[in-house]
This record gives sequence, C-alpha cells and structure tokens, in this order.
Amino acid sequence: MSGSNRLAGLKARSKDTTVAEVRRVDEVGEARGFVDRSPRKKPGRKPSPRTHQLHPKVFPEVGEAIAAEAERLGITQGQLVEVMWEAYQTRSDG
Repeated sequence: MSGSNRLAGLKARSKDTTVAEVRRVDEVGEARGFVDRSPRKKPGRKPSPRTHQLHPKVFPEVGEAIAAEAERLGITQGQLVEVMWEAYQTRSDG
C-alpha cells in the first residue's frame, strides 16, 4: 500500500473562526492547562531618553577630573556633561 492511498481520503476543511467558537476553544484549552504565551509587553529594558552618545578625546588629567567630579556628585559622567553644558549656555546667554 503506497503512502498516497492512505492520504486520499483526507480533505482540507476551513476552521470556524467566529468569535464565539474562538472563545469556546480558548476556554477549553485553558481548562486543560494551555495558556496564552504571547508576550504581554515588549521585552527588555525601556529605552533611555539619553540616546545621543559623545566620545570626546580629552587629556588624561581632564578625564580623571571629570570622572572624579561625577563620582563625588553621585551622577554619571554624561549627566555631568549635561550640567556643564547648561552652565555654559547660561553664562554665554548673558
């Protein structure tokens, strides 16, 4: 007996996709332990509002001073650069 003879009696049927039928199938599946595994939210960390990166080349003593000051203030070096920029703008405006 060849494989095609065994499959000859099978016919494709369209699935019932009415709201009521889908709800019924979901309820039966949940009752038997099947749960929806689709992600509820986007995985991973939330994006930072600080997306622009700077990579300035500075003299070693300047870099060490910036790192030390940021550490002393309890902020990141990027946040310290933002503070310095704000001070620069305030001073240059007037």
